[in-house]
Amino acid sequence: MADDLFAAAADERLRTSAPLAARMRPRTLDEVVGQEHLLGEGRPLRRLIESDRLSSVILWGPPGTGKTTLARLVSAATTRAFEPLSAVTAGVKDVREVIAGARRRLGERGEGTILFLDEVHRFNRAQQDALLPAVEEGLLTLIGATTENPFFEVNAPLLSRSTLFRLHPLSPEALTVLLRRALAAEGASADDDALAHLADRAGGDARAALGALEVALALAGERVTLAVAEAALDQRALRYGRDEHYDVVSAFIKSIRGSDADGGLYWLARMLAAGEDPRFIARRLVTLASEDVGMADPDALVVADAAARAVEVVGLPEAKLNLAQAVVHLATAPKSNRVTVALGRAERDVAEGRAGEVPVHLRDAHYRGAAKLGHGEGYEYPHHDARGWVAQQYRPSEVAGRTYYEPSVHGHEKEIGRRMAATVSDTEVSP
Repeated sequence: MADDLFAAAADERLRTSAPLAARMRPRTLDEVVGQEHLLGEGRPLRRLIESDRLSSVILWGPPGTGKTTLARLVSAATTRAFEPLSAVTAGVKDVREVIAGARRRLGERGEGTILFLDEVHRFNRAQQDALLPAVEEGLLTLIGATTENPFFEVNAPLLSRSTLFRLHPLSPEALTVLLRRALAAEGASADDDALAHLADRAGGDARAALGALEVALALAGERVTLAVAEAALDQRALRYGRDEHYDVVSAFIKSIRGSDADGGLYWLARMLAAGEDPRFIARRLVTLASEDVGMADPDALVVADAAARAVEVVGLPEAKLNLAQAVVHLATAPKSNRVTVALGRAERDVAEGRAGEVPVHLRDAHYRGAAKLGHGEGYEYPHHDARGWVAQQYRPSEVAGRTYYEPSVHGHEKEIGRRMAATVSDTEVSP
């Protein structure tokens, strides 16, 4: 009885003295902000939790996106025993104890067990292997939480027996909802620009946003202004409106297109400081790699794509270096828009109805009866020619004489032009 009283008193003190982020942790699925793709009405993870039919899962997402919160909600909703462990402090001995308890519980009461393993990527291969038999036979339902790419950090057999759910960084709008909810709970208020600054600088991390708000409230008392929010973060607010957003992006693209690496880096820094979504920046770089560099430097697309993947896997702040590398590579690369022009020419021909039939010698000749139709007859296999190419028609007669791609003399395209000039163009071959 005394222990229960002390436990209740401890819980009450934690509710009032715990960090704001802990006190604002959602207690129901309806209180969770963000992750609508998983927790919206009728979405898969929500249905599994509400029906208490959750099988082993891996929750993958950046810090502060709700992985631990979801595990706690499962704990409250399930009729199964819930065993939490942290891979930071737990070892194989702890895992074996949980497995032994699960086996005993199942045998004595027919009760299943859910193991929540936070930071699962911190377990080495041997530790993860210790879990595998229990998960495989269904003795344990595993909820693993990780900030790292599970395809690199979680054993393949364990991953294959789990459903992967990916959590995304919270949007500024979702974070603003959380911040307003916390202000109401604290009996305080804040200016809109102050909330926008706190949400922008949190990087999609709810815990970081609420932690910054807690500091701001300690500084300001009941009302948080932009100046207080800046002081709490020790970062000056640098934001721009919708119109300036497009102007800054335009300046960013035009600087790189104009081969000004410093200009590209400046506008990159400006966008990141203003809280621009790094995925948006990465998408623009991938587009630019083909639109403005193209075949003058084929590696440009590889570099831009690698930067975009780094944004997804690594995230900010580290991924800003990957974006910067892509900016410098694209800005200093030789430029060509000939791929863009070539595709535009081809698209116009298609739109204008120049859509003749596929030449007979190019048609599929692999299915039964194709030979009787003459399909493939007359086709010359380029690899059988010593030159590695043959002069034959590759387009409908309606567009056989059209030229779409004309390489420039810049970068790699100069070599492409030389190779093309050394062959007999297929556009000059009569059907």
